[in-house]
Amino acid sequence: MKLYIQTENGQPVNHPALEENLLQAFGVIPDNWIAFERIERPQIGVYDLFDQDYPEYQLVGGVYKDVWLIRPMNDLEKTDKQQVVKDRWNSLPNRENFIAWAFDEVTCLFIPPVPRPDDGKLYRWDGTVNNWVEVTPPAII
Repeated sequence: MKLYIQTENGQPVNHPALEENLLQAFGVIPDNWIAFERIERPQIGVYDLFDQDYPEYQLVGGVYKDVWLIRPMNDLEKTDKQQVVKDRWNSLPNRENFIAWAFDEVTCLFIPPVPRPDDGKLYRWDGTVNNWVEVTPPAII
């Protein structure tokens, strides 16, 4: 799927259009339509924010592209996010089962003192032994 965006005075106008639609409408791609590349919304870091919920159209190497504006959180935003995660954690009904878990500022998550085994088996956390215990799935009859 090839896209183009209309330009006026060197600036993009409206939204990208499909090449086949332009060919049906004009018979050719008009000179004021420039190739456009759609860029999917990226995954952002734990402490990053999008400046807006939509991309800007910017000319990059002769092609217009979606450009997602991302900025790092300031100290207050970072602290607020951490507090929301901690409050949610503290409100869990079975919170006492996970008392040994610690908040990790880098990932903004609570992590267990012992990593979950990665051997393909099913495990659950048991706070009475502060470790992972294997879960035996019920037999299928």
